[in-house]
Formats: sequence, structure tokens, C-alpha cells
Amino acid sequence: MHEDYNLFVKRVHHKYGIDLSLYKQKQMMRRTRSFYERYGFLSYEDFFTLGLTVDGEMEKRFIDRITINVSEFYRNRERWMDLRRLVLPELVAQNKALTIWSAACSTGEEAYTLRTLFSDQPKRDVKIIATDIDELVLLKAKRATYASKSLRELLPHEVTEYFNNEGDNYTVKDRYRTSITFSKHDLLNDPYMKGVHLITCRNVLIYFTEEAKDRILKRFVSSLTDGGFLFVGSTEQIFFHQSVMD
Repeated sequence: MHEDYNLFVKRVHHKYGIDLSLYKQKQMMRRTRSFYERYGFLSYEDFFTLGLTVDGEMEKRFIDRITINVSEFYRNRERWMDLRRLVLPELVAQNKALTIWSAACSTGEEAYTLRTLFSDQPKRDVKIIATDIDELVLLKAKRATYASKSLRELLPHEVTEYFNNEGDNYTVKDRYRTSITFSKHDLLNDPYMKGVHLITCRNVLIYFTEEAKDRILKRFVSSLTDGGFLFVGSTEQIFFHQSVMD
């Protein structure tokens, strides 16, 4: 099985530029195997040659599956409240204009959460750049329409303030969609922007190998301005050893 998987990893990297070897192997094998078994394939070989190679829609669904697309507004709310209380006032006080990067933004909840956090801050030029490797989730993010389950961490008055309710769906109001741009970006391969004051990358690093995580963290550090902040998930621990800081 591992030889079959390793060949599959090489083929995926060559065809799509996505290096699955930099994700934790057991987790990625489980995700990819459950995906191809759902469509009746018996091996990685059959899945690649008879599925991905000939079915464009399956390609899109596969890339959506292997990228981590679990998100909601104010996920782990207490951490977002800490960010608003402890970090944002300092950034606003020290900078007339702010550049914020929502890395691996998935379907956009994180980027819009960031935008709402600034509603009670002094007026500043705030630019939020939200990126993800998956073009399908970026399309969903740009539509800014969500099911109620994505809003479960919000208080009732926040739902009313931030969204227009349309039946079972909730669409972010226009004033909370300004200053946000969405674009495709691969954390493992694409160039990183510079001069960023705050990077949010939550509940993503846990899926990468230590080698890949180290590479990403080094590049995040190079992206941040002096005094900038990196905001990660509640379950993620980062030890800034020398290899990261070099």
C-alpha cells in the first residue's frame, strides 16, 4: 500500500504541484483512500489513471478534499476576543495603515471575522488579503453566503449586525466585505508577501509534517513587519527555536 501511495504522491505533485509528502502521512492516506473508495476505485493506481486523469470534476472534488476546509465565524471565540483586546489596539496605535493576511482562509469565515473585529476600533486603512490553495473554496468565500452552522459562535446581535438573513442562508453585509481580497496561494510553493502586520493561519499547521511546518513558519516570520503578530489555532503550539528564526 505504501509503495502505491508513494507513487501516487509523486504523480499528484507532478500534475498539480501539490506535495502530499509534506502532509502527515497517516492522515493524508486516510483522506485520499476514503475519497477514492467512495467512487468505487480499488487502488491509488486505478484512481489516478481512471479517475483523476479523465474526470475534471473529480479533480476539483479531490483537491477540495485534500485541502483542509473546516471553518466558521469566531471559531474558538475566546481566542478571537483575546486578539481584539490585546493585539488590535496595539497594531492600530502604531500603524496608520494595516495589512493583514488570512492564510489558508478556506471559505472565508476567518477573513470576514477579522473585518468585523475592526468595527469597534478607531478608523484605520485596513487591507485584508485572504488566500487559499483551493479555487473552489475561494469562490464560496467571495459569495460570502453561509449556513447557520457557520455562525454558531456568534451572539444574536452580532448575527443581526453582520449578516442579511435569506431563508436558511446568511450573507455578509456589504460594509463587512470591503477591504478584503481573495486570491489563490500555495503556502508550500508560492512566494510570500512582505510588510504584513498580522497573519492568521489557524488549525492548518497541525496537518503538515515538522519539516513543512518549519518551512512555513520561517516564511511567515520573513513576511511580518517588526512588531507583527502571528495568530494560530488553539491546538497549535509553536516553539520558535533557532532554525525558525534564522
